[in-house]
Amino acid sequence: MFDIMPNSVLTIRAGRRAMQRIRDAGMDPADFTIVPGAAGGPKGLGIAGLDRAIFTEWLPSAPGVRHLVGSSIGAWRFAAACRKDSAAALAEFTEAYTQQRYPRRPSARHVSQSAREMLKSLFAGREDEILSHPHYRLHILAVRGRWPLTRLAGAVTTLGFGMAAVANAVGRRHLARFIDRTVFHDARDRLPFVDDTPFDPFKTHAVALDRENLGEALLASASIPLVLEGVPDIPRAPRGVYWDGGIIDYHLHLPYHRSPGLVLYPHFVDRIVPGWLDKGMPWRHARGEWLDNVLLVAPSREYLARLPHGKLPDRRDFNRFAGDDAGRMKYWRAAIGESERLAEAFHAFVLRPGIQGIQPL
Repeated sequence: MFDIMPNSVLTIRAGRRAMQRIRDAGMDPADFTIVPGAAGGPKGLGIAGLDRAIFTEWLPSAPGVRHLVGSSIGAWRFAAACRKDSAAALAEFTEAYTQQRYPRRPSARHVSQSAREMLKSLFAGREDEILSHPHYRLHILAVRGRWPLTRLAGAVTTLGFGMAAVANAVGRRHLARFIDRTVFHDARDRLPFVDDTPFDPFKTHAVALDRENLGEALLASASIPLVLEGVPDIPRAPRGVYWDGGIIDYHLHLPYHRSPGLVLYPHFVDRIVPGWLDKGMPWRHARGEWLDNVLLVAPSREYLARLPHGKLPDRRDFNRFAGDDAGRMKYWRAAIGESERLAEAFHAFVLRPGIQGIQPL
């Protein structure tokens, strides 16, 4: 793996079509029409500076419609970016997420209630503002349980997700027996590649977002099975229980190539893992024509090595700092502060002509 320049803080990778476009025209923000946001919990805090640079500075320099599509914390980041004052909202989001506190071994109900309260503080009463942003179109990914995951049923739910994990290990297509994908989309525009034509084994439901279902969709998108409760019967969506979108779309391996524009992907790592259950299967890393028009921007290994604990914040930190919330918050705020280096490196990169330092995706 190579970076933009010696001691760089960013790794940049591009698909074939994205590479050619940047070779011909440089980094023009007008070319980028889709921004994916991966699931990953606290990892999203570690690229806060990059988000600020992209959503409040670089993309607004060339106004136009951009589709922001996210799972879990990706959807939460993007909902903040869709508020009128994106910079203030993104900062408010990172601080609210950092301030989470839990007792040892909290119940799923307790974690869900805490998440609901956080979302309410950030977005309640702002639904129309978020869903009418003049340029950004918000799309939220969640999954809907199928047999035996059609209802919240304690041990049955645990057994059902265990069966789903085994099925996924046999083949990703078998996971479709247990869950459907749901795209809660901006009512003005669907994603360019979400229509009535299937693109993978998962049945995909399209549900328009409104002021009544936005908060529920955001909560469902981050409802990790057995850590949070599922979200039942979201308004306007097919009846059922909804869970974390990352189960199917962990890093959002989607048919971006169907879109004529380019895809700017601010990510935590320099690879794309299709589903959350695929993390331990390196042969499941995304590749192929779906990524032809994608430009992926991620922290470099050198950057990560210099962070406290040598990594981005992650969900394991809740256990690592059990009983020491102040220590965890200090660490996460340090990582957020360091992410301003990502913003500086991104601005330096987009000002340079050509494809120097970009590696194939």
